[in-house]
Amino acid sequence: MGMWIVHIPAVEQRAGVGHAVLGWLLLFLGAGAFAGMQLCGPLTDRYGSHRVVPAGGVLCSAALVLPGLAEGPWTLAAALLVLGFGNGCLDVGMNTHAVQVERGYGRPVMSAFHAVFSVGGVLAALAGARALGWGWSAPLTLGCVAAFGVAVTLLATAGLLRPDTEGRDAAGETAAPATEGAPARTRRTPSRVWLLALLALALMLCEGVANDWSVLHLRDVLGASAPTAALAYGAFATAMTIGRFATDRVVLRFGPVRLVRYGTALAAVGLTAAALTPWVPLALAGWTLFGIGLSGCVPQFFSAAGHVDPEASGAHVSRVAGLGYLGMLAGPAVIGPLTHAVPLNITFLLPVALCVLAACAAGVLRAR
Repeated sequence: MGMWIVHIPAVEQRAGVGHAVLGWLLLFLGAGAFAGMQLCGPLTDRYGSHRVVPAGGVLCSAALVLPGLAEGPWTLAAALLVLGFGNGCLDVGMNTHAVQVERGYGRPVMSAFHAVFSVGGVLAALAGARALGWGWSAPLTLGCVAAFGVAVTLLATAGLLRPDTEGRDAAGETAAPATEGAPARTRRTPSRVWLLALLALALMLCEGVANDWSVLHLRDVLGASAPTAALAYGAFATAMTIGRFATDRVVLRFGPVRLVRYGTALAAVGLTAAALTPWVPLALAGWTLFGIGLSGCVPQFFSAAGHVDPEASGAHVSRVAGLGYLGMLAGPAVIGPLTHAVPLNITFLLPVALCVLAACAAGVLRAR
């Protein structure tokens, strides 16, 4: 997904679309991802994540080359729909599998998986910049990365948990019976899962605000130069990555409730400082605190949803992932119109309020 982001300008030029049209076409990416998440949740429970993950990985990897080949708006829309669908399938499958791995370990490991995902974005930026520097075309670069992704997926498949090992604890005792191939029982989604999904939506909307508006905040509100303004997102993304690597140890010692409660409170303080300060250094510090505070929160919602019912982990994770993804897409959609009424930095008080709300609702993570 990072390689797709790096090549958006080249794809836009090849397809002959402008920024406005591309903005609408990106909705196909989101729609495909949401559909993939909702479809693969029940499939993961029925057939096992060890089958859904390879299928989603191969589809997502192979589909990466499609936007690079698009030569018009409609072909680009179709390409983004398929890419989004593959990404959604892989997202639910791998998060569900991470829940199963975590169950076997008997200790928190979910945040480490999300940290490595962030590292993938950094590597994509570096590799994409190098390929563009060499003058490689978008189809060539995306095609090479697609082949690499398929190869990695197939090699990793052998190491995935099978139904006879899923749910085993460190002593090798089975925590829950496997039901490979059996139809997943139809049951209502617990209200607790929906609360976790709503909290994921709120905090991933906050992440989306940082992704889309942090650089513009420093440039347009504080008058920073373009290189300095770019440091705002860099500080946020770096803090997110480092924080996720440290989160599992914090959760093991203090529990997920405290982590989310104090993490979102720290994020609220950081974003408030960034929004209200007239000084660039303090704004950068605020975006850094915002990233540290948010870093470990969303993985806790995935983990908690997956542990509610081992036989419906996929369906429950798909609820959290689906609403969370909608929150990520809603960030620019919500903040943009608000800037017509108030300055950009004042609109950041909305994600601050969402962080405070999440801090108050962190008790939903308490084990039952």
